[in-house]
Amino acid sequence: MTARTWDGKRYHSLKYFLKQKFGEKVYKISIDAGFSCPNRNGTIDTRGCIFCSPQGSGEFAGCRSNNIVQQMTEGTKGTYVLAGKHGIRKYIAYFQAFTNTYADIDELRKKYYEALSVPGVIGIAIATRPDCLGDDVLNLLNELSKETYVWVELGLQTVHEKTSELIRRGYPLSCFDEAVNNLNAFGIDVVCHLIFGLPFENKDDMLSSVKYIANKNIQGVKLHLLHILKGTDLADLYRRCEFAVLTKEEYLEIAVNALDLLPPHMVIHRLTGDGPKETLLAPMWSKNKRDVLNGIERELILRDSWQGKYWGQKC
Repeated sequence: MTARTWDGKRYHSLKYFLKQKFGEKVYKISIDAGFSCPNRNGTIDTRGCIFCSPQGSGEFAGCRSNNIVQQMTEGTKGTYVLAGKHGIRKYIAYFQAFTNTYADIDELRKKYYEALSVPGVIGIAIATRPDCLGDDVLNLLNELSKETYVWVELGLQTVHEKTSELIRRGYPLSCFDEAVNNLNAFGIDVVCHLIFGLPFENKDDMLSSVKYIANKNIQGVKLHLLHILKGTDLADLYRRCEFAVLTKEEYLEIAVNALDLLPPHMVIHRLTGDGPKETLLAPMWSKNKRDVLNGIERELILRDSWQGKYWGQKC
């Protein structure tokens, strides 16, 4: 077989996808819209997922004391240098922190449309939970999708119910499946989050999650390395030496194996994550994100692998 590439890379990157869709580079601006989460406000739990920081995974988002337009405007200002150098004129408003469909429907509509009012915004990305997609929210997302490009991110993390209970995800796999089907019915792109290195999962467990989403009508995926952050219950578990974090070599192997299994049309939104350096406990090698990404690309070349090499095959 001949290696497949997307603009020189051996995987279907978000950068490539957006440039093909919009004809030029697109920059994503992260927003903290001030929402909460049913896993924190007592509806499901008050502690959140075991790995989730007090910022609701929005450490790199805007300041929630500012309104949506202010956050987007500040974000676009931060890209002026990029705009001059790379010609960036289009933006995706990324509702990142906490659960971004968990609010009164009128509040959701107001904030989504505020983001769309900022010059240059050509799409909205919404990170949420599959159990926070009621009919009213789905109808609003459908309304938005008729005016702009929309994708919805669902934090699956793992398909294994035992791990799900440990990390306090708070919903069963069937809920995820239902959310994907409902979004599919409206033609809204779905992006799934998976975490590699969750406590007590082995490589086969992690790749089982990959194979599961590879056979779903899912348009994108974010592959995350588990980060141990200060101030989380996961950090307490780690300090008690109850599980080990992945080594860099293990992560590179799992990431490339995952790419082998994922369909070539699925957009890779992320190949690793980066925890805030001031709160990161482990793994410390993950601080150098560029080194990790370069390592994945080297491993792809060394193994003569590419996204979708084994997709659809029994392996």
